[in-house]
Amino acid sequence: MRLRVRLTPKGARDAIEGWWSDSEGREALKARVAAPPEDGKANTALIGLLARVLEVKKSEVRIASGVSSRLKTIEIDGDERVLSARLDQVAKR
Repeated sequence: MRLRVRLTPKGARDAIEGWWSDSEGREALKARVAAPPEDGKANTALIGLLARVLEVKKSEVRIASGVSSRLKTIEIDGDERVLSARLDQVAKR
């Protein structure tokens, strides 16, 4: 499964905050992590957050692009129907 994530580092807590759309109407999952955007800490926290809410191993979640950007493309190994259902439950479209 591939999805776009808009990450906000240095938030009060780690959380999924729903969906966001850019000016062209492309959706991205909004996520917030408490970790700062230095030395990969925010990216590591994002991977942990997604693994926890989607009930997969951290090793099954990876950043495909956007490592140093707020907008990232994430790849997650697993059954796309199951992952989509879990994501919809957490993010509430």
